[in-house]
Amino acid sequence: MPTAADKLPLKKIKLPPGFKVEVWASNILDARGMRQGDKGTVFVSSLFVAGKIYAVVDKGGKREVKTIAEKLFLPNGIEFHKGALYVATPKDITRYDDIEAKLDNPPKPVMVYDKLPGDVPHGWKFIKIGPDGKLYFPVGAPCNICQFTDKYAQIFRMNLDGSGVESVVKGMRNTVGFDWHPKTRELWFGDNQRDWLSEDMPLDELNRVTKQGQHFGFPYCHSGIMADPAHGWGKDCKNYVKPALLLGPHAAPLGMRFYSGKMFPAKYHNAIFLTRHGPWNRTQKYAADVVAVFIDAKGNARMEPFLTGLVENNGYLGRPADVMVMKDGSLLVSDDHNGAIYRVSYGK
Repeated sequence: MPTAADKLPLKKIKLPPGFKVEVWASNILDARGMRQGDKGTVFVSSLFVAGKIYAVVDKGGKREVKTIAEKLFLPNGIEFHKGALYVATPKDITRYDDIEAKLDNPPKPVMVYDKLPGDVPHGWKFIKIGPDGKLYFPVGAPCNICQFTDKYAQIFRMNLDGSGVESVVKGMRNTVGFDWHPKTRELWFGDNQRDWLSEDMPLDELNRVTKQGQHFGFPYCHSGIMADPAHGWGKDCKNYVKPALLLGPHAAPLGMRFYSGKMFPAKYHNAIFLTRHGPWNRTQKYAADVVAVFIDAKGNARMEPFLTGLVENNGYLGRPADVMVMKDGSLLVSDDHNGAIYRVSYGK
């Protein structure tokens, strides 16, 4: 069950000087992905527990949570474009047209693409329309570590009507967040690396795509430096694209956005805000935070803590899942552990 609003761990959250955090919405079971509609509605996806898509409507400072779709199969991926909400499950991608005008009586979904493999392991989606107007979606590896056919471990793109599907990235195990640099238009994506080798290896990745068809190593090479003991024989990690940034062992990078708002200080403009959900199978818990990633003109990346404080006594007080820049420049952070959304703002 979601955590009651007055029980949320706001007082535990730490931010850089000048920033503040507040509860923006609560009672949203399994809150994961977020997208804002043209009329201000914030759509929220869920995953294992709820199987729902929510719409959060601001009514004079009070927010009403509506359920617009339910009994869905791991509907993590959502995108909003020209009045329509796109929803991705492991099996398919559908579209709800003119959704903001029909929140109380949602339309039947229109099938966009129904040829996804449907595997549960790493099958849930993060979807986003790129600068080229095409819809990007991942198909993760259907395993912790294995060999697989050419329909897995890639990021694909297609036209908005479901036609013209093509591969963009290969050697990707499980991405649940990506975005494009506002200036260079290069695609950046997080990748969750394999489990059960070590508590401290491999390290999860933030990757930079400089051309179509690049291979980022999975299942042969992890973290750009570590050949897989089962599948890496005869493979050289130098032959694969190295990560732009290593995010920590089993940190579980999920949602990410380049900051395009004007509210935050100039140092954050064009930086990435990225959620690290925190490890599920590591003895020592950590992360469960939002980091800021700064990228220089040469594409070199470094990260700093941004929203922290949600790990205590080797347990999680909350687990950030996605971030979204609001039209006023504030940052929303979803927390699926508590079923809540926080708003981070700067200044008065």
